[in-house]
This record gives sequence, structure tokens and C-alpha cells, in this order.
Amino acid sequence: MDREKLFTARLHAARVRPYLATALFALHVVESQRVPTMAVDSHWRCYVSPSFVAKTSLADLAAVWVHEVSHLLRDHHGRSDRHARRHGLTGPAERLRMNIAADLEINDDAFGDGLVRPAGALTPRRLKLPEGQLMEEYLHFVGLGKLTEPWAWLDCGSGADGLEREWDLGPDGAHGLAGHERDAVRFRVAEGIRAAQGDVPQGWRRWAEEAFHPPQPWRQLLGSALRAAVSGSGAGEDYTYGRPARRSAGLPGVVLPSLRRRPPRVAVVIDTSGSVSDAELGTALLEVAAIARVVGNRRDQVSVVACDAAAGAAQSLCGVEGLSLIGGGGTDLRAGFDRALRLSPRPDVVVILTDGQTDWPAAAPPARTVVGLFPRDARPDEDDPDYVPPTPPAWARTVRLGV
Repeated sequence: MDREKLFTARLHAARVRPYLATALFALHVVESQRVPTMAVDSHWRCYVSPSFVAKTSLADLAAVWVHEVSHLLRDHHGRSDRHARRHGLTGPAERLRMNIAADLEINDDAFGDGLVRPAGALTPRRLKLPEGQLMEEYLHFVGLGKLTEPWAWLDCGSGADGLEREWDLGPDGAHGLAGHERDAVRFRVAEGIRAAQGDVPQGWRRWAEEAFHPPQPWRQLLGSALRAAVSGSGAGEDYTYGRPARRSAGLPGVVLPSLRRRPPRVAVVIDTSGSVSDAELGTALLEVAAIARVVGNRRDQVSVVACDAAAGAAQSLCGVEGLSLIGGGGTDLRAGFDRALRLSPRPDVVVILTDGQTDWPAAAPPARTVVGLFPRDARPDEDDPDYVPPTPPAWARTVRLGV
């Protein structure tokens, strides 16, 4: 195998993507006649076909280096395994779907700025899918059919889909990275992305933010609670005459409208009172971004209201960086509820992010409600030792954040 050509391509990849250099040089190359191109395992070995290196240009090889190391940095093997267990998926066909979905997550913004797009690169546009999605979101749309048939040969290795290959050297093989070493590489890359002055793709910036603030069980619970709220009867539904209801067939001469799903509208009320720390406000912003992903990245469907004792103006979610969280006084989130429910159109779901030290509406609002509670120790009030902050009402779905 022409290792000089292969390593020259890696050097070019590190030059045009300097924030990935630590990860690129952490990969150990294993020559293999059994891989179609290049593939990785979860222990950071890169299996390379000599014939692929011989027939591929330096520029394309550099792009493949970046692509393969991206699978490992984004933990596609671990995420694929978790998805397979959760949905009872087995067999190589399902893993191929996961490999395709993982490639779509990487390739939508991997190229350009000194890195060419290889001729056979699979992108969301080729499958007529939106860009900027995660692997798990693409899996809802990716099937094995006519559109994906040209990529049936695809095999980025167990590092992309979690399914062990016959050529894998396994956990006890030579030159694999231990768990703490893999974590150290990810941390260094995330640190480099956060410090980068250049134009880092949004997908990598999002990944780096989550690497510093890893998803916790409470974040999954908050997402589950929100999905349950928006999938309930009546949420995100509307009538349309564009497609008549099937019942119209039983009523000659009468056209009945049918129900259609639309992206749910979500209002997020953030507690900005003096009892909420800056770190918790930062966490709230991360949750707003996560909520936007739950509703399909339709940021126009998400509004944010900052509230202490009074509610500020509702802000449309163009980007979490531009949100203004003004407050610092006392707490009365009833004002935030009132402002959220006066939005036009009215939200389907109201999400409250608070420490819980507030009064609540006396009656259930006409929208499903999810409450995310910041952790608090039970501290007595100096003026009233018997005081206990009111707990969220039973009509709200409550998730404790940070536990």
C-alpha cells in the first residue's frame, strides 16, 4: 500500500480542518484487502484498502479521512447500538440504513473550504432530504430502495454502525485506544472547535457544545415529555379540504375536511429571577436548542419568553445566541404563562424552565405543559421556617433537570 500517499492526504486533511488534527493522527492504520474503501472500528483503527488508495486522488483521500474520523467523534457506533436496542433492529440491512443515515449527518456540511466532495459522497440533497439533521432523524426517512440502491456497497465499518466485522481486531487487538484515550481525543477536538476563529460548520459547533455539556438522562426525559405532549390528540393538528376525509364517500354530495399534521407550536418560558444562576440560564439555552430539534428544527414554531415577576416580550427563535434573557427580580411565572398563551397563533405546548420557586396558575391552561425544574436543596425561609415552595401542579408533566 502507498502509505506515503495515504499519510500525505491525512496531512492535507489536518491542514484544512485543523480542529480535527488530534483525531486524525490518533487513528492507527491497518492495511486490509477486505474493506471496499476505508473503514473504522470503535477502537480508533482505520482499515484501508490498498487498491482504493492507488486509484483515489489525494484530495479525495483527504475527504475520506475526515469522513471516517467523523463517525468516531460523533459516536455513531454507540448511537447505532442504542437505536437498534431501543427499536429491536437486527441484521446487516438495518445497520446499512444506520450507516447511510450517519453519512448523511456528516456529509451535509463536511466539504468545501479546502476539502473536496468526492464524486460518490452520499448527501441529504441526493436523497431529497433536509440538511442539518442528526443520524436518528434521518433514519425516519431512509429506507432501502431505489434511491439508496447505488450505495448498497457502503461499509464504513463497525465504527459507523456498531456491527462488528470479521476483519475487526476487537477490543484486545493491537493499537486500539482505551476508553479514557478516546474521551481525551474528543475533548481536545471539541476544545479546538470552540477556540477556532475560522468558519467551523454549524454541525461541528453543535457537537462541540454537547461534548462540553454531554446529554444527561434528564435531557432525554425532557425530550420524551415534550414529544408526548406534541403527539397527543389535537396538538399540531388542523383541518384541510386539500385532501377530503375518507368519510366523505359515505355522504354523497358532502365534502368533509381531513385532519393533517403540522409542526407543533411551542412556547418556552424561562425563569430569569434572581434565584436562577447564570449557569442554569446557560443550560436553559441548551434546552431551547434541543426543543427546536424535537419539533423538527422548525425554529419559526418556537417562541421564548423571559420571566421573573413580569414577563418580557416573546422572542422568535432565530438562534439561541441572539436570545435576550433579562430579569433578576422576584418570581411569578403566572405572568409568563399569560404572555405565552396570548401568542398568536396560540402554542400547542408550553415548556417552563424554572427552579420552582413560584406560584402556579390555579387552573390548567388550554395547552399541554411541560415543566423542567432546576435542582434545589430544601432550604427554610428565614422569615417563615414553615414555608415550602409550591410544587408544579398535577396537570403539568414535570422533569427534574440535572439529576
